[in-house]
Amino acid sequence: MKTALTELLGIEHPIIMAPMFLVTNVDMIVAAAEAGIAGCIPALNFRTIEDLDKGLREIKSRTNKPFGINLIVNKSNIHAEKQLQKCLEHGVKFFITSLGSPESVIKASQKYGVKVFCDVIEENYARKVEDLGADGVIAVNSGAGGHLGNLPASVLVPTLKSKCKIPVISAGGVGTGSGILSMLALGADGLSIGSPFIATKESGITAEYKKACVDYGAEDIVVTTKLSGSRCTVINTPYVQKIGTDQNPIERILNQNKQIKKYAKMLTYYKGMKMIEKAAFGATYQSVWCAGTSIEFTKKIETIPEIVERLITELNVAKQNLYKTLG
Repeated sequence: MKTALTELLGIEHPIIMAPMFLVTNVDMIVAAAEAGIAGCIPALNFRTIEDLDKGLREIKSRTNKPFGINLIVNKSNIHAEKQLQKCLEHGVKFFITSLGSPESVIKASQKYGVKVFCDVIEENYARKVEDLGADGVIAVNSGAGGHLGNLPASVLVPTLKSKCKIPVISAGGVGTGSGILSMLALGADGLSIGSPFIATKESGITAEYKKACVDYGAEDIVVTTKLSGSRCTVINTPYVQKIGTDQNPIERILNQNKQIKKYAKMLTYYKGMKMIEKAAFGATYQSVWCAGTSIEFTKKIETIPEIVERLITELNVAKQNLYKTLG
């Protein structure tokens, strides 16, 4: 299948394995690339610039196929410029930018022929990044795992397609081949899929986290503001039920105070990410696991190539069924 995304990245299938904080690792990126899709890993998953350099070297030594890096481009990421330069040095195929203005990333990447896709949740920002020279937008909808958008894909994708000339990649809520077909039918040029790849043999998270993605489903996903101050989806474990999903009155007051809300949000984010990290990699009763509703379709722990093969097989069956229905 050829779409604008497959043509831009030189991949077989119109799928990006979404960058997942703490989850995505080198093994996953290599497996995704070899399976015919494009994996993307957050730069922040590498502790230091030296670790990033080492990781990029390893990926390049194990596959010659396209992969990307997710960059946080707001002021909270003090290493953004060094991360950008290191990635350009190693010839990554594309960036996905999040949480800030991508202008500097776009300008630097154009000199190297590196593609830049920008996370967006609404039309105005999509048009801004298009004007800056972005190669595509990641349309983060209300079904996304982790930090989610406000609009369903059925509204967001057609809206962006009608307002933007650059490719639109739908992100959120898809874990089946028929789901892929539905996004393409809406006009999406490709998909960013994350949660279905959490419970894979290649990922380095705990067995408990993987098992939770198998055992829990769409109805068990809740939205919390306790982790970062922004809306974020997690599995509704007993611990999450115990601590609640809303900030307490003191946290809300601090995050609304003009003088200190910046620092309050930074503290909330730091504490939340440490909580997620502890649950992802260590045995703890404090189980706060990020995931989206598409874990509904995770029935067992598989390899990434097995998941890609299943998705594409399901996609082909869904297309055939549609043709039969339409006569």
